[in-house]
Amino acid sequence: MRNYDFSPLFRSAIGFDRLARLAEHAAANNGNASYPPYNIELLGENRYRITMAVAGFAMEELEITSEGEKLLIKGVRKEPDAERQYLHQGIAERGFERTFQLADHVIVTGANLQHGLLNIELVREIPEAMKARKIEISTSRLLEAETAE
Repeated sequence: MRNYDFSPLFRSAIGFDRLARLAEHAAANNGNASYPPYNIELLGENRYRITMAVAGFAMEELEITSEGEKLLIKGVRKEPDAERQYLHQGIAERGFERTFQLADHVIVTGANLQHGLLNIELVREIPEAMKARKIEISTSRLLEAETAE
């Protein structure tokens, strides 16, 4: 696996440090890209769902943490009660840690575990101050200025 040094981006670009961190994060996550498998769905204009296959994990073995623009999903397997002897072991019983970088104003609204699938609901809530607003066009000031002359 190659390691990329993104520090030159931090030195030469002002205000783009977040973009460099995103690229660094994408490069670091490349090695663990297949386990556990997941889908990301677009449910509406501002609604999303991450569905992750976590078969074999109990609810108490899963942890979801949202901090800022980072979503961390962690699965920690408990030690088995009895030693098993497998003839073939095709089901992964290892723990995992999966991180998703969330866009601005995307928040987690809920999560549920059903039939071995962990569903995480996300919504983008744009603050009123950032939404487009219509500006009234008025000519009264111009008319007042012209009549005063």
